[in-house]
Amino acid sequence: MVNDPATAFRRAAEARAERLREQASHTGGSLGDRSHAVGAPPQRSRAEGSRAAPMSRDERRAAIIDATLPLLRQAGHAVTTRQIAEASGIGEGTIFRVFQDKAELVDACLGAAFDQTPTLAQFAAIDRALPLQPRLVAAVRIMQDRLLSVVELLMALGFAGPPEGQDRRRMDPRARLGHGELLEAMAELIEPDRQQLRLSPLETARIARLLTFAASHPKITDAEPMTAEQIVSVLLHGVLVADRVGSC
Repeated sequence: MVNDPATAFRRAAEARAERLREQASHTGGSLGDRSHAVGAPPQRSRAEGSRAAPMSRDERRAAIIDATLPLLRQAGHAVTTRQIAEASGIGEGTIFRVFQDKAELVDACLGAAFDQTPTLAQFAAIDRALPLQPRLVAAVRIMQDRLLSVVELLMALGFAGPPEGQDRRRMDPRARLGHGELLEAMAELIEPDRQQLRLSPLETARIARLLTFAASHPKITDAEPMTAEQIVSVLLHGVLVADRVGSC
């Protein structure tokens, strides 16, 4: 067993990246379309000296954030605005037309990472015709991918864990945004099978989220994270042999 949290995190991140590569291959996309490895030779996505394609201020900000997030996960604060400009296919000065400085850009990237909107959209796309167990497996996989994505970013930026003591009050409030909506979305996913459950769909969703966090977080799992299938099995069936449940 590997007990090094960094090794556990790296393996989990590699597994997540492999899943994303598989998804990209099915959709004809590529994970490398918009970014380059940190430290790699510059690769211009537009002709030298040409202007960036016209965009509104909000569109430009969103495009730069999208290109910066993978770089931050690789290099943390060491990433340079030159590397960001190359990954974005723009001149370096364009960054500072929509962001005051690199610190503001990093903060905007954190806000984007905490945004639950993409996760809620993925929840909405889960096939409601599936039986309860595979429906929950799909939801747990989505939550695991989101967790690893956020944790990967936070660790790269030097956030080793939650603040201690009084500093807990200073935790970025954006990290909590959307939690209620996420639980409600998962409860809606469970609702058709309410009659099969001892607990309400909302309480079942809350427990599923807690189990997913504890069983997937690289700082908690001792390099042995549970699969989505294992998490859902424990959630629905526990650890007792089925014919002994009523005798305990």
